Amino acid sequence: MALKLGLVGIGKIARDQHIPALAADPRFELVACASRHARVDGVANFATVEAMLAEVKDLDAISICTPPLAHYEAALAALRAGKHVMLEKPPAATTRQISLLQAEAARQGRTLFQTWHSRFAAGVDAARDWLRDRTLTGGTITWKEDVHHWHPGQQWIWEPGGLGVFDPGINALSILTRILPRQPFVTAAELSFPSNCAAPIAADLTLTDTGGLPIAAAFDFRQTGPQSWDIIVDTDGEQLVLSRGGACLTAGGRTLVEAPDEEYPGLYRRFVELVADGASDVDLLPLRLVADAFLLGNRRTVEAFED
Repeated sequence: MALKLGLVGIGKIARDQHIPALAADPRFELVACASRHARVDGVANFATVEAMLAEVKDLDAISICTPPLAHYEAALAALRAGKHVMLEKPPAATTRQISLLQAEAARQGRTLFQTWHSRFAAGVDAARDWLRDRTLTGGTITWKEDVHHWHPGQQWIWEPGGLGVFDPGINALSILTRILPRQPFVTAAELSFPSNCAAPIAADLTLTDTGGLPIAAAFDFRQTGPQSWDIIVDTDGEQLVLSRGGACLTAGGRTLVEAPDEEYPGLYRRFVELVADGASDVDLLPLRLVADAFLLGNRRTVEAFED
């Protein structure tokens, strides 16, 4: 029997990824949506998640695709209403909010799936397996994209809690924390803030792990032309390269994995498994790395951002 699902937040990511993934998966039935500014044809539409929960009594689960500042209240309301919850990344405005939601899900006996969609790229788990028994000597992340293309008119991303360039940058960190044998931590950061924004447009991070592995990460929202979503890990033998956001994996120049984007179908497959098992999946480490970058970061002001 299909899970009856409500979608909260009908913006670009919901239309580009969530709705098509749900339509292709017979284990879900999209029955309702909640958005202040948009509607989806063929389902019940509401202005708020509270109204949706009150009116659609047979909802099994909700998937939250709003900006992160709205995640906590929406997820808390859904969990208290007895619904399973899937959260788009970034998971919330603070690490504490996610911890509170995790505790609430446990009290209610409901699933909380706090997602990192980039971990479901085709090459990620293969990269983890490849690195497991090798000696690592260094790593480089280059994650640069055009904010005008990927976040057109989305002012929230520049406000406090919107994360700025860390909205895509956290995708790279979610992959890094998945594939490394030892967990990394931030040692220094340089953050570039437009003069008219409260969130960075670029960031350079220095990371390491408990073994002293040097890792450099460069995030930038000002990329034009080809977009860059690449992670390179050097070993004492061959070099591993994850490109196209993790969809392509090469080692020593040999292609090991190359596949189309199937991240969001993978997210919903995982959600079904968690609900069936009565389990939750919450990993705060990528968000903690971003928080530490803000704590340690040297802030510099750059030219104003023009949307």
